[in-house]
Amino acid sequence: MKLLYSPTSPFARKVRILALETGLDDRIEVVPTNTEDPASGLSAHNPLNKIPVLETEFGPLYDSPVICQYLDTLHDGPKLIPASGPTRWRALRWETLADGLQEAALLIRYEVTLRPAERQHEPWIERQKAKVLAALDRMEADAAELDGPLTVGAIATACGLGYLDLRFADWGWRDRHPRLAAWHEGFARRPSYTATAPA
Repeated sequence: MKLLYSPTSPFARKVRILALETGLDDRIEVVPTNTEDPASGLSAHNPLNKIPVLETEFGPLYDSPVICQYLDTLHDGPKLIPASGPTRWRALRWETLADGLQEAALLIRYEVTLRPAERQHEPWIERQKAKVLAALDRMEADAAELDGPLTVGAIATACGLGYLDLRFADWGWRDRHPRLAAWHEGFARRPSYTATAPA
């Protein structure tokens, strides 16, 4: 299998951490891919021109939630996406919330780096930031749910917080979210997290 990814993508990082945590990483070749470069050929694998994409023997899979679900079927260890019951829906809810945080943060990043300053729309940026802050507040309130067996929801959350550290460190998200910060500090010591840190 081949994983088309960017080292700074939190969505790709989620997939890479899951692969490491399940022992599947040695079955996956990682291929750095620039979404802004038409010569990368990414659109031939995903018509949405988004990463990550996992190339499999039966065709490409995209994006990260689908890839994670697929990879979780390929190992015999504890499943990171619980099969049923409240633990399943809680894990998927956390994944969706974290993915939404990442998406809003990425949109801000694109706006302030790809669009000329005079064309940037500050109210739109603030709306996206409000989504990030609302997600952080919910995560803080429910932080106790992250304790216990590792799930895809916890992985996605760690990746989202890591992306904020990478791109928006000046926001100081830890100041208003001490329980979430304490949890992230512990997660950040996992070998899978340190191994996938953006270069």
